[in-house]
Amino acid sequence: MQKTASETIANASDNNSLAGTTSIILAGGKGTRLSGTVNDRPKVLAAVNGRPFLVYLLDQLKAADVRCVVLCTGYMGDMVRESFGRDYDGMALAYSHETVPLGTGGALRLALPLLNSDPVLVMNGDSYCQLDLETFFVWRREQHMPNAMVLTFLDDVARFGSVEMDGRNRITRFREKTQKRSPGFINAGVYLLTRESIARIPSDRPVSLERDIFPTLIEEGITGFQSRGRFIDIGTPDSYREAETFFADPGVGRNRH
Repeated sequence: MQKTASETIANASDNNSLAGTTSIILAGGKGTRLSGTVNDRPKVLAAVNGRPFLVYLLDQLKAADVRCVVLCTGYMGDMVRESFGRDYDGMALAYSHETVPLGTGGALRLALPLLNSDPVLVMNGDSYCQLDLETFFVWRREQHMPNAMVLTFLDDVARFGSVEMDGRNRITRFREKTQKRSPGFINAGVYLLTRESIARIPSDRPVSLERDIFPTLIEEGITGFQSRGRFIDIGTPDSYREAETFFADPGVGRNRH
């Protein structure tokens, strides 16, 4: 008898590779800033070169041999479920749906019952960073710290804020967005987080991973993996338009550290 998606995810408990690691995509964003461009669907279904943006993230996970993915849906979540169902190219898909906006942290906490590996691979649903996910997974284990975040270098971090590290790759500070243009590392929207860290996220109110949770993880230890790959998000009309060219580059599909 064929296993359901939930049963497959429940059995993903091998912590030694991404094949046994539950991945979660935060796919509940409304895309308010894209309302004049994409107003009939959730942001993860925004078309890029004729394909939903979410497809590029799922393809990246498939290339890393991930087998189980949880999609955290919110705004127009039924459309995501109807578009992708319970399977994508052999990967089992499950859904955690928020009925009221919970923020990125709250959505992750809501999905905790479906996250049966430790750590969990978490990805933002509105950005893409070109990297070898398996290399990131192994690197995090070698750091001997509980949580890890992918960072990417930009010539101008004003729109995103920046991340500071010490000489041992340990994150020491998250800087807020600023009007000042300067180079630096930013949060690339890909994380390996322990179940314990996720379980501590408040479940009774909206919570932001970026503003409320990550700064609190500095004390217990969160490391920054420096990616050399290209990065894009689709959070603004300009960056959304740039995604067409970004994904038209055949080199984007090839993994980089």
